[in-house]
Amino acid sequence: MLMVVSVFSLRAQENKLQKSDIAMMCGSWEGTLTYLDYSSGKPYTMPANVVISTINASDHLLVQMMYPDEPNANSSDTLHVFGDGGRIDGEKVISRDVMADGTVKIVSEERGKDGNDNSSATFRFTRTISKVAYVVVKEVRFDGSEQWIVRHTYSYKRKS
Repeated sequence: MLMVVSVFSLRAQENKLQKSDIAMMCGSWEGTLTYLDYSSGKPYTMPANVVISTINASDHLLVQMMYPDEPNANSSDTLHVFGDGGRIDGEKVISRDVMADGTVKIVSEERGKDGNDNSSATFRFTRTISKVAYVVVKEVRFDGSEQWIVRHTYSYKRKS
């Protein structure tokens, strides 16, 4: 019986954001945002940069988004890590995998509304983090559908 409990505790630990993941996210990144324009149905790519830093040595991150071609869209937000890494803001961490090269892949989900008609949906976020690259893919599955749609992809390289 104790062995079963121990296995479940180990498995639960794997599905949490680790402090080392947060440390690897921090820094200055430059790259692109590619998003699906729901009106045209076509992807659009533009330059995008981000600076991520911890707030007061906590597990909360300050995320400063910069769009060189559209500076009026620049923004800052706080990303809160809750439940000892089990939640990222409203997203529940579903899985965390470490690849042979040390790259970490974190998948999380949350409910919300999206689309031109503001329909209910499930969002899936896949964050792939390494020392040199950071990619965030947001997918959307509208209620009543089995199909996931890639809503946007941020693809960054670490600035030296």
